[in-house]
Amino acid sequence: MRTRNECRPAQQLASCAILMLALAAPAQAAEEPSATPYRPTVSNPAELSAPGWLEVEAGGLRAKGGELKRRDSIPYLVKVAFREDWGVLVGGEARVEQTDRAGDRMTGIGDTQLLLKHRIALNDNSAFGFEAGLKVPTAKRGIGSDHTDYILNGIYSHDVGSYHLDVNLGLTRLGTSDPGDSHTQTGWAVAISREVTDRWTLAAELAGTMRRGASDPTQFLVAAGYGVSKRVVLDVGVAFGLNSASPDWQFFAGITMLLGKLR
Repeated sequence: MRTRNECRPAQQLASCAILMLALAAPAQAAEEPSATPYRPTVSNPAELSAPGWLEVEAGGLRAKGGELKRRDSIPYLVKVAFREDWGVLVGGEARVEQTDRAGDRMTGIGDTQLLLKHRIALNDNSAFGFEAGLKVPTAKRGIGSDHTDYILNGIYSHDVGSYHLDVNLGLTRLGTSDPGDSHTQTGWAVAISREVTDRWTLAAELAGTMRRGASDPTQFLVAAGYGVSKRVVLDVGVAFGLNSASPDWQFFAGITMLLGKLR
């Protein structure tokens, strides 16, 4: 039979183990990666999603005005970073329903975009990013372009206190264009976001495209994001067309989810 003094070391070891587990639990929770939303802005940040994790974005988008009378779509984006500074993006539209000015209606899936992404950190607050890839014509004619487009996009991201800046400038080599129009399209976007609370983020963005011989749509976007948890972020917002080449307005809502580790 053990005496009280003989039991004391075992009790102390057990107490130390419990204390270490209690101290380790918050540290493990803090090390859990967070979702990295790219939506709902046109611009992307230089940052990639957590390496080795599968992250998915999806939502709903309704646009009225512009070249079409109405267009509803379900955009999605799948992100996998295989290193901290390298990753791949696969995105598109799971469903499109549009009505043209004549009242004709079309439904189907959209085109699919495949991108390789690289991040170059400058310091703790700034980074460059580069995206290169193509858009594959998976949509039927009338919804998509019916041709392969080649994409190159440059990114600059910068943090100042609670504010975050993303500047995107990209070139797209279009697989087709109208006679007299250029095959090269320039896209640009400048977005500023701010953490209002631990869960709420507000964002504003000015974006557009330019192409010789074609109209140049430009829009202004405002949005809000809400972090349900570190791995789930909801968003909602609206974009307003600034010229006749743009939809009059677009309303969107969606979600970004860090689903799980792949390896």
